[in-house]
Amino acid sequence: MCGCSTHQSQAPQTAERDPTALTLRVEDMTCGHCAGTIKKAIETGLPGTSVEADPASKLVSVRGSTDLSSIKALVTEAGYTPTAA
Repeated sequence: MCGCSTHQSQAPQTAERDPTALTLRVEDMTCGHCAGTIKKAIETGLPGTSVEADPASKLVSVRGSTDLSSIKALVTEAGYTPTAA
């Protein structure tokens, strides 16, 4: 989990939920830095995926993979706690 406060000054962005994406809730994603870490972890671990991580809604949407267990494992390895959205 990110303990930084330097990225929290970013304006909140609320993303609409994409019905074609696999979506997870990550309550401990608190800022843009956290979102970037999660995005990079998934896109690097599962090439070909496209990730949107929104700290305001605590939602992470993944397109390009249906492997929920691998996605959860990558988010956990990055230091965050994913749950079903």
